[in-house]
This record gives sequence, C-alpha cells and structure tokens, in this order.
Amino acid sequence: MTEGIQSGKLAIGTVTENWSGDARYYEYSTAADPIGSGIITPVPIQEFGPQLYNSGDTRVIPLDLSAELKTPYPATSPSLLAQFVRINQGDSIDTSPNATSELYYVISGAGRTVVDGKAIDWRKGDFLTLPAGCVSRHTADEDASLYYIVDSPLLNYLGVHATEPRFQPTRFSAQQCDAKLQEVANEPDADKRNRISILLNNQRFDQTLTITHVLWAMYGIVPVGSNQAPHSHKSVALDFVAYAAPGTYTLVGDQIDPQTNQIIDPIRIDWETGKAFVTPPGLWHSHHNESNEAAFIIPIQDAGLQTYLRTLDIQFTFYEA
Repeated sequence: MTEGIQSGKLAIGTVTENWSGDARYYEYSTAADPIGSGIITPVPIQEFGPQLYNSGDTRVIPLDLSAELKTPYPATSPSLLAQFVRINQGDSIDTSPNATSELYYVISGAGRTVVDGKAIDWRKGDFLTLPAGCVSRHTADEDASLYYIVDSPLLNYLGVHATEPRFQPTRFSAQQCDAKLQEVANEPDADKRNRISILLNNQRFDQTLTITHVLWAMYGIVPVGSNQAPHSHKSVALDFVAYAAPGTYTLVGDQIDPQTNQIIDPIRIDWETGKAFVTPPGLWHSHHNESNEAAFIIPIQDAGLQTYLRTLDIQFTFYEA
C-alpha cells in the first residue's frame, strides 16, 4: 500500500482500506473480568518430578504448559518458562534465549558457564543470573542438573526482543545463601513468621528488592514439625524443592477459614527432593513438615515485575500460638 499526505490531502496513489475487521464490542459487565468468567485460561497446579532429568542425555527439558495456557510458545506461567537442564560430565550445552532475565539454580554437580569469553564457576546450591543478550555455554565437570527460569513467554506475548542488559551476570554462592538462611532461622522470633526465608537481591534493583527487575527468588526452610501459615500473591510461583523428606507438603486453596486461618478444602502437593510444582496466582498456600528432617524450598516468580507495577498484592496470615 502506498501512503502519503500532501497539503492535507491524500497523495496520489494512496489506497484506503476499512481496518475494522478485527474490531469487537462487548457489554462491560460481561467482559470486564475474563479471569472470573473463565474466558481466559487459568494457571493450573502442576507437578514435575526429578525423573524428568536425573538420567539420560545432555538436554534441556521445558516444563511446558502451553496447551493449558493456550500460548503458541512454550510457557510454564503466562510470563515465565521453567526448565530442567541435564549436562553429563564433560558435555556442554548452549543457551541464548530471548529473555531479559535468566536464572539458574544448581540442583547437583559442578561446572562453569562462559559468557562473552568470561567463565563463571558454579556448584551445587549456587544461583546464577544472566541478563538480556547472553550467548552462553554451560560445561559440566561432573554430572550436573540445573533448574532454569527465563521470562521469554513475557517477551513473546509482547512481541519484543530483549536487547539491553539491565544487570551484570551475578552468582549467589550456596555457602552464602545457607549461612544467611541459617542466621535468619536462628533469630528468636523466626517461628512466629509467615515464612523463614531469605530473598535474593541484585543491588541494581533497590526498589523492588528482587534478584532481577523481572524475577524474584526466595530460599526458605521449613523446620521439622513446623506449619507455615497461608499467604497469597498475584504472581505465579514456580516452586522447586531443594530438599525434603516424606511428610513435607504444601496445601493450596482459594479460601481460608477466618477463625482458624486454615485453608478450606485444600489440594495437597507432597514434596520430593528435586521436584518442581506450580502454585497459581491468588491462591492461598501453606507449608507443612511432618518429617524428621528440615526441608528447603525455592519459589521463583515474576514478582520483580509485579512489584514494579504495584500489583503483587501479597497477603499474610498467621496461626494463633
């Protein structure tokens, strides 16, 4: 189509068209809440076991819920894609997603990631974040498994390409994470808190206090015999069980009893070391440990973005002593 305007008139050769073919109109009260009405697909509760990655060839395993979310691209939540990565000893694997943020948690093993000719060593329990535009090679010195989150579904939905790095590659060591978590767990009032955990933060994001400008990452402990009261938030949690013995679990539901702060008719998700599960937005969820060992959980969310938008709406309850 040729376009142009000369002296307030359409230029010679301009073709006009009726661009209203995609236009639709709805009465307000029937269309204002497509979530409540069920027009938009809900985020499902989903579980992914360690058998997906604990043997076999070097590979990336997407935890893909695109069929449930009705997206034409892989996604675990509307804005995030969770994946497992297995790298056998001596093997390498490359990543170069269209993402503003990449987050890796080292489930097991050790190795290194090379970005722009610079190597970052990692081992079990480390977290690593990479910014937009990274072309990375990950090599295992021993059999390694990683939990890997990117925000590529958000960019795919917006139809954009990430070009500007907002932070430098950053490693959060297992040693420092464990030490800080233990410090928090040992505080006198720790058992009265809704969660006993630490949040990982990159200092560049001093308003959202999150690990990247989009991603939020927590490292938490559920001590033996403890019941961590329900809370809810508008971001989807892509949870990873770093360690748990049988008898540790999460309860999830959409209502709580105002007298007891217990979740009404909850769904139970049993924890297993190396398991990932999805906690949908807006649902109440509580953690419980009836085993004889402390359990450790790593929820990753798009709460950096939600916090910046002022929409996270996190709400806490507490059990009566």
